[in-house]
Amino acid sequence: MTREQPTGGDTELGRFLRARRGRITPAEAGLTVGPGLRRTPGLRREELATLAGISIDYCTRLERGKETRPSPSVVDALAHALRLEEDEHEHLRSLVALAARTTPEPPAPPSRTIRPGMKLLLETLRPNPTHVVSRTNDLLAANPSGLKLLTGIEEWPTRQRNIARYVFLHPAARSLFHDWATQVRGCVARLRALAGTDPDAPDLTRLAGELLLKSPEFARLWERYDIKGHSHGRKTFHHPDVGDLTLGYQSMELEGTPGHRLITYYAEPGTADHDALVLLDLLGSQSAPHAPTAPQDEPTSPSA
Repeated sequence: MTREQPTGGDTELGRFLRARRGRITPAEAGLTVGPGLRRTPGLRREELATLAGISIDYCTRLERGKETRPSPSVVDALAHALRLEEDEHEHLRSLVALAARTTPEPPAPPSRTIRPGMKLLLETLRPNPTHVVSRTNDLLAANPSGLKLLTGIEEWPTRQRNIARYVFLHPAARSLFHDWATQVRGCVARLRALAGTDPDAPDLTRLAGELLLKSPEFARLWERYDIKGHSHGRKTFHHPDVGDLTLGYQSMELEGTPGHRLITYYAEPGTADHDALVLLDLLGSQSAPHAPTAPQDEPTSPSA
């Protein structure tokens, strides 16, 4: 059985276009604004249509979900008019492809099972904090320092441990991350990108529904339709057990386990930051029985 993308109602493509149009000012788009009060916070629909070289009616139909098959040249023109970066441009192409095709019923969420070799790798990477997460940021496994880095998350039941849930709902998160605002934007962007290509994913809808109800900050960022996440960089933590530390980090997809990512943090040996990692690993190993490693026979149902 298949389901058709709606052609007479709203679509992810239309919602994305409206959200991004509302964030571009005429000045940013190179337009001259006349005197008088503007009621539209960003570009008017007719302004976007002019910049993209399409008719106002066609632009309206795209935003309302009544037109779902724009040509590649129109997609590129819209991306240019909306000042989309390359990964955002690619996301727009994905939304167009999704809106234009008949799709099968959504598959079950990817498995939560962690391979034995991955558990060995987590141990090998000590003292560098490392964890494995699902496509919706469920914390599937971690080495001692990886769990201890997210202070307080070990107090939650294993299947409740999710990085997005942690940064928005755990009372320790705001003081842990030096730049909490950037951290939460990245979490929402990754979830929003998944929503664009798999909007009915049960693991996503459950998590997003919970956060929309419990966190006004999540609800505000969800409506921005940012999809640009970060796979590497540096983060500063204010950790209650080891003090301040600034770490590099790298995220990478794990082949053979769809949706799983390995995230590891590191510091230059001989530095104060590395010394803090060693201490963090020591403290984490004292509570190692609580590490969130998924048993091999664990059911693969979505997170609660």
